[in-house]
Amino acid sequence: MPRSTERPSSEPLLAVLLDGIERELPRAVALRHRLHSQPELAHAEVSTAASVAAELPVACEAVAGTGRLALLAPSAGGGAATAIAVRAELDGLPLRERTGAAFAASGETMHACGHDVHMAALVALARAAHELADTLPAPLLAVFQPSEEAYPSGAEQLARGELARAAPAAVVAAHVHPELPWRTVALDAGTVNASCDAIEITVEGEPSHGAYPHRGRDPVLAIAQVVLALHALVARRIDPLYPASLSIGVLEAGGAENVIPARAHARGALRAYRAEDRQALRELVSEAAGGIAAAHGCRATVELVAGEPPLHNDLEIVERARGLLAGAGLAPAAEWRSCGSDDFAFFGALAPLAMAFVGLDGAHGFDVRPLHHPELLVPDEAVGAVARVQAILYLAAARRAEAAVSRRHGNSDSA
Repeated sequence: MPRSTERPSSEPLLAVLLDGIERELPRAVALRHRLHSQPELAHAEVSTAASVAAELPVACEAVAGTGRLALLAPSAGGGAATAIAVRAELDGLPLRERTGAAFAASGETMHACGHDVHMAALVALARAAHELADTLPAPLLAVFQPSEEAYPSGAEQLARGELARAAPAAVVAAHVHPELPWRTVALDAGTVNASCDAIEITVEGEPSHGAYPHRGRDPVLAIAQVVLALHALVARRIDPLYPASLSIGVLEAGGAENVIPARAHARGALRAYRAEDRQALRELVSEAAGGIAAAHGCRATVELVAGEPPLHNDLEIVERARGLLAGAGLAPAAEWRSCGSDDFAFFGALAPLAMAFVGLDGAHGFDVRPLHHPELLVPDEAVGAVARVQAILYLAAARRAEAAVSRRHGNSDSA
């Protein structure tokens, strides 16, 4: 007998999908351990991608080098016209792990941002969705993205290539966060992450003996003044009602304490919530570096590598998803926005987005450490929590897509 093509409403379907995820968790946790113990850096995630592909219930497509796409599609028609993409990241970080876990990585690379958990969760969701394929409200496109932690961005590559051709109706993702309470999810509409641009400032002077500074032009003093001025100017050139920040993480100059060097370098990052502030920061760096260097008799050049745009969460997906949290044993966290950045934002050029942050603080046995810390060990229980949130976001985005089709046809939203 053929399966019924009638699609249940979000809440009953969510319950069935969560039951399927629960059955998949032991296998997903084992996968998480394997992924965590053998992390790979951006654009080199060959074994990671192979491990993920081996656990997926359908064949997947290689994309953006080491990335993978897997489509879980209902055989019956109807529902949203296009897929809902759910994204997880493949790459680790250049850190030596200090967690002491039995499945800890042994080299100079570590999953210190939860990507191993995100991948394992998405595999669990994909396997559960495959069992329910004919009742899914829309195809589910599992996106395993390379190079979230480094440039060139894997998300930007996909947004200009294979994912653009797939034309998803929405793209969603869940990310663990150690500062949010366990069993809560931060899911807010509007801008939740900042843009991020990398800058490198080079100041060139004239070298001299340290005993005769007047015979040279000191680029170290000049770049020190540039760094101080930039931090002060951000607070005076950007509207304080809108988040923006500048950070300098690298200062380099010289090789001897008694030599004024020929040049000095500074590298940092610019972050902003608004496009106009992003542009203002870029202009500010060039103006301040050039003017201050000239005042010291030096010359300044600024190189900028444009990074991620701001991340905007879609209002309708967020509202629908928040209404489903209780059904998964989760609660909304207090409003959460940050000047962090994520290349997930590049997908906003293709479709509405929603990124949720899954709390870890208070989970059994979890010691709070910041993201990207060598002692951060996300608990295994987070695999299930992330998979549940991915499922909620998928369903919320699918219902949004259905409602959009209904509105285009002049019908009321019955979802």
